[in-house]
Amino acid sequence: MVKETLAAPSSSPSSSSSSSSSSSSTASLSNTNLPPPEDAWIDTYHKLLPHWQSLSHSHLPTIPVSISRVNQVDAARLDVEMSAMLKEQLVKVFSLMKPGMLFQYEAELDAFLEFLIWRFSIWVDKPTPGIALMNLRYRDECAMEARGKVRTGLEGPGLTMAQKIWYCVATVGGQYIWARLQSFSAFRRWGDSEQRSFARRAWMLIQRVEGLYKAASFGNLLIFLYTGRYRNLIERALRARLVYGSPNMNRAVSFEYMNRQLVWNEFSEMLLLLLPLLNSSSVRNFLPFSKHKSSSSAEDDAACPICLATPTIPFLALPCQHRYCYYCLRTRCAAVPSFRCSRCSEPVNAMQRHAGVSINLVPKQ
Repeated sequence: MVKETLAAPSSSPSSSSSSSSSSSSTASLSNTNLPPPEDAWIDTYHKLLPHWQSLSHSHLPTIPVSISRVNQVDAARLDVEMSAMLKEQLVKVFSLMKPGMLFQYEAELDAFLEFLIWRFSIWVDKPTPGIALMNLRYRDECAMEARGKVRTGLEGPGLTMAQKIWYCVATVGGQYIWARLQSFSAFRRWGDSEQRSFARRAWMLIQRVEGLYKAASFGNLLIFLYTGRYRNLIERALRARLVYGSPNMNRAVSFEYMNRQLVWNEFSEMLLLLLPLLNSSSVRNFLPFSKHKSSSSAEDDAACPICLATPTIPFLALPCQHRYCYYCLRTRCAAVPSFRCSRCSEPVNAMQRHAGVSINLVPKQ
């Protein structure tokens, strides 16, 4: 019995250690079985979101944005036509006023119309009429470069307030000041002044600035034809690019009006070419009813073939001796040196008063 009592305490430390290890294992199992906090997935999402965005954007291909150059040029042309239509209507309003008065303020009128178009289009974040018809709008290209890659032509904000104001200053104010400066210098004849005068120097400076502007515009046109961006220098300086306004646009092209216009132009050019070659009197002689009428009617022989009235001062055309009015025959012979008689198509060399002295119309050699 003594041995058993001595052995029992000796075995107690091992049992206690085993019990402590089992308790720790159960505690660890209980910890692994506990659910995570509710906000753990939100924290993990916010941590992984920047990495995911960087990976997704790095694999996205950049689609090149190509805007039709024809649409951009047509938009500029339509804006010019719109200004011309408004100007025509405004001129009709002042048609009953003093003639030439509106011509003195033509520069102010053009500037006023351009300001109206700018005020009700670009200033209120809307395209101009020509740009709207071509399904285009202005976009701030500086903002797009700051954002990074662009995938479509519909992205990007419009023009900023500063860009709108500078656009108005350049298009409205700049064109008005330049037009007035040119008209003033031409009226004052700065180019005809002395060689070393201030007016002569100012005139030369204006001519050089105009030449540099035209050269820069030509260079910008070549760049625009190659890249399809920035039609003029103002858009390039402001970084205002034309892009598509909506993804879909139905453009049904009809060539009926164009064909009619081309046919009429060709017909009018043919008439302008042939009519000066035709003589009305010779054409009239080819017609049978004209010959019959001239031969059968004595009254037509007595009447002047130009004004078709009885001559008050009758004169004879020589050598055919057909009667004319003096003023009719004299004016025709003075206007056309090789005038032919309207009745017989013979050349008129002289004119003679009926039963009077003849007047030679052919210069002597």
